[in-house]
Amino acid sequence: MTVTTSQAIHLYTNDSKINLRIGRLNIEDIHNFCIQEKVKGIIDASHPFAENISRHVINIAQYYSIPYIRYERPCLPIDSQIIYLDSFKTLITEKYLIDKKVLLTVGCNVLPMFKPYHEQSLLFTRILPRLDSLKIALSSGFREENIISLRPPISLDLEKAIWKQWEIDIVITKASGKQGGEDIKSKVSKDLGIPLIVIQRPNINYPRCTQRIPDIINFCYCLLYTSDAADDMQCV
Repeated sequence: MTVTTSQAIHLYTNDSKINLRIGRLNIEDIHNFCIQEKVKGIIDASHPFAENISRHVINIAQYYSIPYIRYERPCLPIDSQIIYLDSFKTLITEKYLIDKKVLLTVGCNVLPMFKPYHEQSLLFTRILPRLDSLKIALSSGFREENIISLRPPISLDLEKAIWKQWEIDIVITKASGKQGGEDIKSKVSKDLGIPLIVIQRPNINYPRCTQRIPDIINFCYCLLYTSDAADDMQCV
């Protein structure tokens, strides 16, 4: 197992048989990891918007002929009351944010894109309670009083209270599924009559993709107990 932060450890058991590595991996790290650990299969369970790592892993899996499968968080059904955009670039280009009190629940990595908007809008952001996230938010022009650090999940009542406290006009989030609180934001949007914009997931051509945990278990079973059945579509 590889995770980027120590906070992600709780997702896995304390089973001593699990080799858990903490820290971000670049392309060279992934290459070395696959060789050193003699990796026989790759399960890509990264965040829906972790586009770069998924593309790197797909290329490396193909390079070494390692069976690969993507576990994708289930998407929520399309809602006619929500505005869906294909990218953050479209959001900025179409000028949805001008003269608005905007709440950004989009993670810290894209916050620098919104730096020019601080003179045209009042921007608020919710980020993870990590020092690096706070540094990015501050360097992107967000004032201290317009930043809140919370780790999901966020309850319906708390989500609603934040929007009301800051008198938000519009909320921007990502299509991160139920695990990312997208369903809660949709409910609050309707309750308070505040528009919600959802940025759709990156369009990645995964070699194999599933939203079912049993498929992942079957993939592992095929790798462990059959010779080359992981390349058989019956295994997924």
